[in-house]
Amino acid sequence: MSIGNRIQTFEDARQLARGYLPWMVFDYIDGAAGEEVGERLNRETIRTLRLQPRILNDVEHRDLKMHILGQETGIPFGICPMGMCNLARPGADLMLARLAAKHGIPHGVSTAASTSLERMSETAEGNAWFQLYFNGNQEASLDLLKRAEVAGYKTLILTVDVPEVGHRPRELRRGFRAPFKIGPSQFIDFTLHPRWSLGTLFNGAPELANFSGDQGTFDRHANRAGADWSLLNWLRDVWKGHFVVKGVLDVEDATRLQAAGVDGIIVSSHGGRQLDSVPPPILALRAIRVALGDKYPLFYDSGIRCGEDIVKAYAMGADYVFVGRALLFAMAAGGEAGLARMVELMAKQVSITLAQMGLSRISDIPALK
Repeated sequence: MSIGNRIQTFEDARQLARGYLPWMVFDYIDGAAGEEVGERLNRETIRTLRLQPRILNDVEHRDLKMHILGQETGIPFGICPMGMCNLARPGADLMLARLAAKHGIPHGVSTAASTSLERMSETAEGNAWFQLYFNGNQEASLDLLKRAEVAGYKTLILTVDVPEVGHRPRELRRGFRAPFKIGPSQFIDFTLHPRWSLGTLFNGAPELANFSGDQGTFDRHANRAGADWSLLNWLRDVWKGHFVVKGVLDVEDATRLQAAGVDGIIVSSHGGRQLDSVPPPILALRAIRVALGDKYPLFYDSGIRCGEDIVKAYAMGADYVFVGRALLFAMAAGGEAGLARMVELMAKQVSITLAQMGLSRISDIPALK
């Protein structure tokens, strides 16, 4: 059976990925903070949102193109910044970059990518956005920003919701570390997942490609709690392109970012991976949209599993939507073919949902209150 037939839902891809990935890697991708209540609550909240069908509106021709920060996109969802994507499948970073180039969609390239930011920008053909984790070292951050500018990045994403890495029990139980530290349990884990292990052995263990040689190191558990609003002002002065802040859930914070000249905000709970008691980000999206008005660029990620979820995010106030886990699981399930299938599936679901609602364009989606 082809991968196209096997992946009909997010859960199909997740289950296929579960059979391919070592437990340690699967739980790193799939897991969330604490008891994972926050992630489940957001998913349940998204599920409870209702879309209104309409009839006889001539929706034979539907347009999924969007405009975001001066860029036209071929499909109405982009790629979240995700670190160490090559854990899902060797070459996953470049699969995502090629996807961005094919559809003209923004691809958030993580500070902790497994492939250099220069190669990612080249492969994405100008569609890459650089995502920065600030670790308190302005000199190191400035070096990354200069490299990103030279490489052709036009948009910077500052992720602000990781003052400390959230407590993620599933990762901790599996002994997940970056870079890898292999003990007896990890050795057994890898042995029981030979397809992943042999592919990784042949291609080399994923590395933090932006921190090799004399470029310093990256510690995902580094304390970033010292960052304050002066960091925002500094980055706004240093970075001359579009400046987007990711990880916002509070109306007051969003209002202050707007006033500070930030070009856009990504409403996100980091996929539920930071604070377990976080309010559902899909509801925060609606509240922030009301506070900031209709014209301010507002983006969304967290809990997106299908095309109907994407339409719901637009109905709650998003100007654009980003997808994460679904793409990682699709690549783990079937490599580049799996990724293409998931994107095709989600885009088709968006189109079908629009038709059922009697709409022809994303911009026609009515607001949900």
